[in-house]
Amino acid sequence: MLNYAIINRVIFKTEVSESMVVYNINLGIGWASSGVEYAQAYRAELLRKINQPAKFIFTDLILNENIETFTKNIGFEDNEIIWLYQFFTDIKIAPSTYPLHKIEEKLKNKNYSKNRVDSSITYTLENDKRKIVCHFRDPEKDHIDRVEYYYDNSLMKREFYSYTCYAAEHLRNVNGQMRVYLRRFYNEDGTVAYEQLVDDKTELYRLPDQIFYSKLEFFEYFLKKLNLTAEDTVIMDRATDIGPVILRNYQPAKLVSVVHADHFAESSTTEDNILWNNFYEYEFDNADKFAAIISSTDAQTNLLREQFDKYTDKKPNLVTIPVGSLDKLRYPDHERNHYSLITASRLASEKHVDWLVEAVVQAKKEVPALTFDIYGQGGERQKLVELINKYQAQDYITLKGHRDLTEAYKNYDAYIAASTSEGFGLSLMEAVGSGLAMVGFDVRYGNQTFIDNEKNGYLLPYKVGMEREQVIESLRQAIVNLFKDNRIEKMHDNSYELAKNYLSENVQEMWAKLLSWK
Repeated sequence: MLNYAIINRVIFKTEVSESMVVYNINLGIGWASSGVEYAQAYRAELLRKINQPAKFIFTDLILNENIETFTKNIGFEDNEIIWLYQFFTDIKIAPSTYPLHKIEEKLKNKNYSKNRVDSSITYTLENDKRKIVCHFRDPEKDHIDRVEYYYDNSLMKREFYSYTCYAAEHLRNVNGQMRVYLRRFYNEDGTVAYEQLVDDKTELYRLPDQIFYSKLEFFEYFLKKLNLTAEDTVIMDRATDIGPVILRNYQPAKLVSVVHADHFAESSTTEDNILWNNFYEYEFDNADKFAAIISSTDAQTNLLREQFDKYTDKKPNLVTIPVGSLDKLRYPDHERNHYSLITASRLASEKHVDWLVEAVVQAKKEVPALTFDIYGQGGERQKLVELINKYQAQDYITLKGHRDLTEAYKNYDAYIAASTSEGFGLSLMEAVGSGLAMVGFDVRYGNQTFIDNEKNGYLLPYKVGMEREQVIESLRQAIVNLFKDNRIEKMHDNSYELAKNYLSENVQEMWAKLLSWK
């Protein structure tokens, strides 16, 4: 079919194939998703706009919550998701809508007491050692997504629900600890689709007509069952452990790798040898098998090309396609909150949000109205709480948690980041798309892409091994300069100008051109 995309007022005619499916392979997903999952969600939206069918495959065992909760939260549509563990059943990816009353109807012992606390309810059966705990996905509608069965206070079984029970875990006592030894995955009619038997060292997958003695064997069978055609494209977003299996089974489809981070270790690279990032080493060693290797910035694509020419005899097809795009430029509905800073990332040590907290505390002495909002979730949250409390900064530094920031950026004056490596930086793109002034280190690749030094913000010198105090002082000075040089409105204008390159119609055309495979 034909799809028309308007780019800079020029009409391009692009052809996409309705028969082609783009299969995107990842490992896991959760509440604190990484840039890889957000990049996939942006890609899903772009492919929808060019009417290109796509599936997003997740291979991790995810039973702490219904995987649909995570995928829907980040922007995927249910029919776009393939979960390895549900593929061999007839149950669809769907929200958790199973009603509590159906659990009560299944209880043979009707003599029980109920205790409801927050997002769970406990049934204690009279004259029995059994107890049942139901966990709600939607407490207001009494929809559940997990049920736990206890006997004599020992957890014996878990059931997992969407619109029906799709899986169950059975546990037994091993050296005083209750451990899973069996998982069953069900069909809609309640029959067992297949079983997974596990112990400390091995796992076995028992299908009606097949037995597999490892997850890799199980995954390989899954790939074969996709029945890939020459029209299809397989995109590897994450391939840890499963990369070799994909390379053995992708044909006759086209194979693409997406580079989501810095691709090599600079400190260990010499004139004669390069140390690739271990997440991409296998792909790069087999680069001749790929129809394309995608980077998100021209800077990284050009560097990769130089390195392939220098260190290898391979000449892969290296392509730049931003991992995200902007549906439009967003302008504030009212005046921005003056002297306001925002950052958004996983709260992980490599993001160095603690540096930002300390820099803001120091800058506050010269910019009394300064405020700083931190968005995101992660393992460093408690440390940040303690740091904010230490400086008694609760009134002007706020941990906002994970939220949709699409319409939030435009209310702030400036975005600040302390990451020392950023493959692209989706939050950076979203920030310039809302016209924010920018502050970050002069490091590859995202900061150098979205921060034009002295024009829309400040790129700060950084080298590995810099003293912490020196880094914080550099950030502090940049914050003060932002608000004391009377240039911030001009920086807002320059960010909007830079952001035009990342409007969705431009990036849609890049994907359409790549997938036409001409």
